[in-house]
Amino acid sequence: MFRSATILLLGLSAAAPLVAQMPKTPPGISDVRRVAAGTYTVDPGHSQVTFTVNHLGFSTYRGIFGDLTGSMTIDPKSPAKAKVSIDIPIKRVTTTSDKLDEHLLGADFFDAANHPTAHFESTSIRPSGKAARISGNLTIKGITKPVVLDAVFVGAGTMMGKRTIGFDATTTIKRSDFGVSYGIPLVPDAVPLQISVAFERPES
Repeated sequence: MFRSATILLLGLSAAAPLVAQMPKTPPGISDVRRVAAGTYTVDPGHSQVTFTVNHLGFSTYRGIFGDLTGSMTIDPKSPAKAKVSIDIPIKRVTTTSDKLDEHLLGADFFDAANHPTAHFESTSIRPSGKAARISGNLTIKGITKPVVLDAVFVGAGTMMGKRTIGFDATTTIKRSDFGVSYGIPLVPDAVPLQISVAFERPES
């Protein structure tokens, strides 16, 4: 017990300098004046796409794609000219079932072996205050279809030498449009998506 307590105290002591460096308040706030012009890259550790389906009429089931990559170019003086490009690695799909994860990666669903990445590319942006309608093309399984994202500015700021901007967005797609028709209509065709992305770049 004494040894365990000693190890814990040593660990806390080692972590103390890091804790002392942590900000007292969140570094990001919902203030568009903090948005700086430039090209940002996706922070893969803090970005995700969540999908929601009704499972056979019994439950609401969710899954997540992580490790997103991509970029955003933005100028707060001309937000309508912003460009967004996002890659979603299909192999990073995660649910609460290993067997379902394996099934989703197979030919019945995403066929990740042949189509390892989904991609979104914006074509136009209509900003309105802290919200925006982002039109673009979504590619899944090699099939490209137009989609519209309803996006909301979450916050901006600087953390550990990096300027960061965050957004949430939602849309609903028909999975059959992208060749993912397995289980319809027992599992609905319409799939709501929730997208949360943080973009970052080194502070100038």
